[in-house]
Amino acid sequence: RGVIGARIPFKLYARIRGDDRRIKSGRYELREASRWRDVLVRLTRGQVMTIPMTVPEGFRLLQIAPRIAEVTGVTEDSVISVIYNPDLLARLGVPGPNAEGYLFPDTYRFAPGVSVGSVLEAMANRYRSTWSEARRAQLQELNMTEKELVTMASIIQAEARHINEMPRISSVYHNRLREGWLLQADPTVLYALGGPRYPLLYAAIDSVTDHPYNTYSQPGLPPGPICAPGDAALAAALNPAQEDFMYFVARPDGRHVFTRTLAEHNRAKLEAQQERDRIGSGKHPKPTP
Repeated sequence: RGVIGARIPFKLYARIRGDDRRIKSGRYELREASRWRDVLVRLTRGQVMTIPMTVPEGFRLLQIAPRIAEVTGVTEDSVISVIYNPDLLARLGVPGPNAEGYLFPDTYRFAPGVSVGSVLEAMANRYRSTWSEARRAQLQELNMTEKELVTMASIIQAEARHINEMPRISSVYHNRLREGWLLQADPTVLYALGGPRYPLLYAAIDSVTDHPYNTYSQPGLPPGPICAPGDAALAAALNPAQEDFMYFVARPDGRHVFTRTLAEHNRAKLEAQQERDRIGSGKHPKPTP
């Protein structure tokens, strides 16, 4: 209403331009008093009204589901039932055991009325687009499967608060795998527990000792990804820093201290805890001159 004014003259104008048969169906957002030419450009190009959906890096399926529900207009339970449908996973080419890790984090735009399947397909296709021939070659050099690599990337994504630390975190996990050590990655335990726990106490870790995602007790990588890794995490998993660190501990600012020996690691843990205690008490160390 109020956009094209008189319908018959507009139809004649569209026919004269040869646009009457090129108009694409859909919902359009048009301004009042728009020029007919501009209106036809939008209609023939199919510039339909879209709904944005943003999925941040590191989101899990249960966090992604509400966003898909919002953009599709269905319930979260309906979304989850589709996400875990084995037929859909096969169609999307997801290595499994479910779609966790393969719905790429990004900002998408969908037309109103889009189906859950179409949203998932767009996200899976976006994930597929990150795999260049060069990355496939790197994967082969690492002697890892795609699922193993994405699983590694998801752990890196969950651990890192700063992108520039991702290659170093990656190197620690690659080093531990190569040496046959347990990964002992906290995010995998939190995944097994079903959500965040702070602080993560040993009692909580022990409560899921037999869980396949508990890398404190289970060797190697977990069965699959624990979240949706972004491009930087995938790149870090494929290109670990060439370093010999075997441990790291988080500081209060989210950065990590990397160490080579258990003795160094224990000192770093103590210093990190002392730093947290100082922050909690309001006391701060004097700045270094």
